[in-house]
Amino acid sequence: MKPDPRTNTDGIRLQKVLAAAGVGSRRACEELIAAGRVTVDGKKAVLGRRVDPESAVIHVDGERVITDVRTVHYALNKPRGVVSTMDDEQGRRNLTEFTTGINERVFHVGRLDLESEGLLLLTNDGELSQRLAHPSHEITKVYRCQVTGYAGPAIARRMAAGITLEDGPVKVEDFKVIDEFGDQSLVEVAVHEGRKHLVRRLLDEVGLPVNRLVRIAIGDVKLGNLKPGTIRRLRPDEIASLYRAVGL
Repeated sequence: MKPDPRTNTDGIRLQKVLAAAGVGSRRACEELIAAGRVTVDGKKAVLGRRVDPESAVIHVDGERVITDVRTVHYALNKPRGVVSTMDDEQGRRNLTEFTTGINERVFHVGRLDLESEGLLLLTNDGELSQRLAHPSHEITKVYRCQVTGYAGPAIARRMAAGITLEDGPVKVEDFKVIDEFGDQSLVEVAVHEGRKHLVRRLLDEVGLPVNRLVRIAIGDVKLGNLKPGTIRRLRPDEIASLYRAVGL
């Protein structure tokens, strides 16, 4: 017979675990539990429940709460000229340069090519990383690109209709012109695929060769004003949005 979670003395009281994870005060967390808004391992929690914060899967109002302090999530603004790997046999600048202050061993979610800049996610949650990278979850990625050429209405119509490249059709979720200056345009492209050099090839196909490409968003996580070469920990709401997007 399984132990009653209300009388089991193993683990830590749920409201204490939730408070430590930043959900709210212990009293506020007790109220959430009493209102039936907290689940542990898929089942509605009760007051007095004890959990192992390193293994319990906890949701509040359907949003995942990470309670294992060993699990970390970071955003990095990758500079141009850095390869998206934790080590490089050719001795080029790589992501390890920016993770020296992280105690945990993290890995990158997806890639940005050598000449591209912007948002990369770093985590030690292997399942989250694999799901975010899998095309079936269709995580939207937004890129801001400086291109040569005029990105007029005809280009927007072609993007909306979808573009076929040598390796198959591409669905463009959104395309808009941010600014125009001389023979240059600043555009934003949103796609949910991660094929190699996809955005560069996409824009080249419509006659807008890319001079600079910066990824500014992955799902609900935004690059914001994060400076190139710096990292920050993701906020609880950003973490929850990523887990929600991949069904965890």
